[in-house]
Amino acid sequence: MAAPSPQDLTQLLVAWSNGEQDALERLIPLVYSELHRLAHRHMSREGRGHPLQSTALVHEAYQRLVNLRDVNWQNRAHFFAVSAQLMRRILVDYARSRRYTKRGGEWRHVPLNEAVAVFPDRRTDIVALDDALSTLAEIDPRKSRVVEMRFFGGLSVKETAEVLDVSQETVLRDWRLAKVWLLRQLSEGTADED
Repeated sequence: MAAPSPQDLTQLLVAWSNGEQDALERLIPLVYSELHRLAHRHMSREGRGHPLQSTALVHEAYQRLVNLRDVNWQNRAHFFAVSAQLMRRILVDYARSRRYTKRGGEWRHVPLNEAVAVFPDRRTDIVALDDALSTLAEIDPRKSRVVEMRFFGGLSVKETAEVLDVSQETVLRDWRLAKVWLLRQLSEGTADED
């Protein structure tokens, strides 16, 4: 079976936004493998032994997607940006509940690696990153969204620009500045613990 075109996905997303439930039923099989890849990307940062699996993360995100109301889906990139955001929220909620349960546990702050924009140690402290992104969102919401879409969602510069309705150059500039800002924030958090 040939991969669906972005236009086909956009048409199904618009139909779903307009209340056509069968559009969602046709959409999910078309995007499942991409959602699973996205979930796997998230889970690879969680380290070995994490109780959640990629498939469970996809299913939890699916449940939340189905319950979203009044979303005006723009296109494929917008759908995956929202999906990435939902997966991030699921993992952060899970990490926060584990942290609460363990009353602090042994969480490690790991700084962003400027060169590759991923955590060098795959056992990311997702709560620290989420806190830093929340702070960045208060200061500059667009930069926070760029990080969310690029880092968590794996969206390209072009797709991110489409979702945010800005130029690709703006996305690249925001991406660079946000990485530096996050690196500083996460490094300060690590220094505070010493």
